Amino acid sequence: MKSIIVSLLLWFSTMGLQAQGTNGYWDNQRMTNKEIKLAAGEKIIVKSEDFPVGTTEFVYRITLLDENQKMVNDLASVLKAIPDPYYIGKGAGSAISLVSNISGNDKCTYAIFQNQTNAITFVGDEKFEKACVYQKNPVSKDAKVISLSKNICLEDDATNIWFVFKNTNWMMKAKIVLEIVPWVDAKASRGWNANTTKKLTEELTTLFPLDFLKENEIRKKFYVKLAEKMKEEYRFNDYQFLTSEEKMLFVEKHQENTFVEIGLPNGYGDAMTIKAKQLFQKGNPEAAITLMKGKVVSKSKATALQWNVLGEMYLNTKQFEKALQTFKTAEKIDAGELNVQMNLAHVYMFLDEFSKAKEIHKRYKDQNISATQSWKDKAMLDLENFLNTTLPQENIEKVKKLLE
Repeated sequence: MKSIIVSLLLWFSTMGLQAQGTNGYWDNQRMTNKEIKLAAGEKIIVKSEDFPVGTTEFVYRITLLDENQKMVNDLASVLKAIPDPYYIGKGAGSAISLVSNISGNDKCTYAIFQNQTNAITFVGDEKFEKACVYQKNPVSKDAKVISLSKNICLEDDATNIWFVFKNTNWMMKAKIVLEIVPWVDAKASRGWNANTTKKLTEELTTLFPLDFLKENEIRKKFYVKLAEKMKEEYRFNDYQFLTSEEKMLFVEKHQENTFVEIGLPNGYGDAMTIKAKQLFQKGNPEAAITLMKGKVVSKSKATALQWNVLGEMYLNTKQFEKALQTFKTAEKIDAGELNVQMNLAHVYMFLDEFSKAKEIHKRYKDQNISATQSWKDKAMLDLENFLNTTLPQENIEKVKKLLE
């Protein structure tokens, strides 16, 4: 018998022992090893020890022993020679090695559950619909490897499982040895799985909403990429202890590069522009202007329309000279952007340089400022809005007559 065990261990050693410790490891320090005694026909619920963070698979072995028998080799020692869960199911030799080399004549049935509630229900009705694994044929020994991600009954972040055993002997009590060894995946041990990643992504959408991005796929790409960066920098447990301010600092640090990486080189500037507009509308023009100057137009990728937004903020706060210089900068970037030309006409009007305003209106009056709005309609709408502000009113009627 010992020679059989040795040969099996040597066989496993040739199957790629070097993978052990690279992709993960069998955690024999946090394994479940329990000896259970059952009277004839009796059922019992057995809870596993807590799985360590990063558990993606687990191996279990069940052995029924006669009273005078002892285990020859424990499951943990067998697993030392197996590099990863893939090799366990690769051949018949693997399955043989995981099942005890000795067992008694006693037999049992068993089922595995995700939670204690389902296990308790099963003890009463023996309906196995909610069982993750169910062995209805009595066995004296059994062993399997279970993947948390591939078993639809189990959750990726399951921390325990519950076994229900039933002694199928009519008269004799049974002694069952249950061993469970978790496989800790090196990457998953950081605590990030489908559930925790979803939680992170949802929080990122709250910290940094991308309302200006109308395409859901683009928004999704941004948050997935940003979440990847967060996962690289923090374990999930560490992330949970970060304050809201620390999380926001992380977002601010990485958001610009994230936009570039998903193919939106101007995405960061657009996001900051929307934020600045919101500040301006809420009655905080200084903060809005500071944001536009520091986070948007200071970038080499700043567009004519982004400069145009800053110019409008100067114009609406009666900083006409700054507005003029800002619109001229926008014009240098894109002279064909008619929103910029319209604002140049407006600022000349407020600076009482009516002839320059008139020249611009005459040049573009027969064009459309967008696919659905004419130059004249946009100009008249702006002028009507100016009448409801404290901006200088003297030349507004003159420009309206010019357009009419």
